[in-house]
Amino acid sequence: MSNRALHEAVHNLLRTVSEKAVLPYYQRLADHEIIAKAKDDVVTVADRLSEELLSEGLEKIAPGLAIVGEEGAYADPAVMGRLSEACWIIDPIDGTKNFAEGKPPFGIILAMAEGGLAQAGWLYDPLTDRLCIAERGNGAFVNGEKIAAQSSGATPPVAAISYLFSEPARRDLMQTHIAPHYTMVEIPRCAAEQYPRLVLGDNDLSVFERTLPWDHAAGDLFVNEAGGMSARPDGSPYRVDDDRKGLIGASRPDLWEDLAGRLAQLPG
Repeated sequence: MSNRALHEAVHNLLRTVSEKAVLPYYQRLADHEIIAKAKDDVVTVADRLSEELLSEGLEKIAPGLAIVGEEGAYADPAVMGRLSEACWIIDPIDGTKNFAEGKPPFGIILAMAEGGLAQAGWLYDPLTDRLCIAERGNGAFVNGEKIAAQSSGATPPVAAISYLFSEPARRDLMQTHIAPHYTMVEIPRCAAEQYPRLVLGDNDLSVFERTLPWDHAAGDLFVNEAGGMSARPDGSPYRVDDDRKGLIGASRPDLWEDLAGRLAQLPG
């Protein structure tokens, strides 16, 4: 299948799943259709239906390719062992907490990985039909148009830093030693929105603590292919089969270097 045919097939699938499994539940979820998975983490019937339909559709697009879905991995952690092989990675609804509260942003994220690296990624906004695509070695695209990452132009740079999964001591260090050097903004609690913000000039920097593959494989590739920089704090590339914490995204490599240097100097 050509790249063009692949992207058309995936886009059609994303639209279909959005229409059948996501939007019909938006702002219509009953209390019993929202299930707590962990502290500050929920799943809905829409997530589960979306993953089921996406898995069925992706199997038709690329028969035999392993599938690693967020909800499938939650039910059976052994699924994570497939990440080192050629596989699809699915986040059926990214930003589920927002979705469950009946507010944007939320999205669907897909990635195709091989050898531990994302080879292609899709970040889809069901409310606007915006589709961000990344192809390793071939660039980043928004609604079919190739795009180069833009910085906000703000002084100091705009940073969206997630503290959600940070230990209290680490959070205090970030707020004391890092935050004063940037214009801090609220995180959207949705990687499908945060990564486009880094490329489209809304934000300059992001720091993520938890780096699960369904949240970050596509977005990391999208930023890098657009000419920004996304990498582990030590500069190593993000791998979908690496469960380390920590990831920095930036609209420009020099902004990435500056923030990475500051993080490296944190006490302890």
